Amino acid sequence: MYEGAQFTDTEFTGKLAEHKIAISMDGKGRWIDNVFIERLWRSVKYEEVYLKGYETLTEARHALAAYFAMYNTRRPHQSLDYRTPDVVYFAALSAQARRAA
Repeated sequence: MYEGAQFTDTEFTGKLAEHKIAISMDGKGRWIDNVFIERLWRSVKYEEVYLKGYETLTEARHALAAYFAMYNTRRPHQSLDYRTPDVVYFAALSAQARRAA
């Protein structure tokens, strides 16, 4: 069985169709779809998780929440011309609102 095959199996897709759940899948080899999330999780692991030894699940949740807040609001990203995700996101929202007005 190849990677992701369980999600295209007729038993699985039939159940989705039976419950009127839309299926959205790109074609085979759409590696680019996962690049962004893979980069995010690499950053989370190497900048946060591997550096700390969480004692409890609660401690991990709090530390990860703080990391994601920092990641989105204070950490510049090279792929975003050294802007933060929040700056890029909210600028796009503002531009969209201006176009709609």
